Amino acid sequence: MGLSGLGIFHTIIGVGAIIAALAAFIKYGKINLGTLSGKIYFYGTIVTSLTALGLSKHGGFNPGHVFAIFIFLLVVGAYFLYSRKKESNRARFFENFFLSFSFFLSLVPTVNETFTRVPIGHPLATGIADPIIGKTLLALFILFVAGSVYQFIKQKKINKSVEF
Repeated sequence: MGLSGLGIFHTIIGVGAIIAALAAFIKYGKINLGTLSGKIYFYGTIVTSLTALGLSKHGGFNPGHVFAIFIFLLVVGAYFLYSRKKESNRARFFENFFLSFSFFLSLVPTVNETFTRVPIGHPLATGIADPIIGKTLLALFILFVAGSVYQFIKQKKINKSVEF
């Protein structure tokens, strides 16, 4: 597998964040920063994004680093909306989208790294251009779009019930 100490730490924290996000989606239909699973996702994603900046399979700054920075900005933006714009119903739409989009973007390098490394010695994919990676990411993108529509509709109903 060939992971460095930082790579192992990054992977463990990242897997924890993904599990927390999946638990949140199952329980709440969204990543809710006010819950334990939401907090684990938030902090785990922050740590994973920052540690990703110290990792590079190909040397130097690469698209994976851009993903990490963008994911970091999305979760920080969602946290800002959660903590500073509590009274804004409109902010909930953006907060939900930022967290869901950060989760989807986190899965792009996760799928690539997992499929090109597992099983050890005979990985599922030979590289990022392998069709299995493309098909998996397409399926995840469809789930992301469907989930975002679901969250939008659910949030719209919540906002209507709160308005006076």
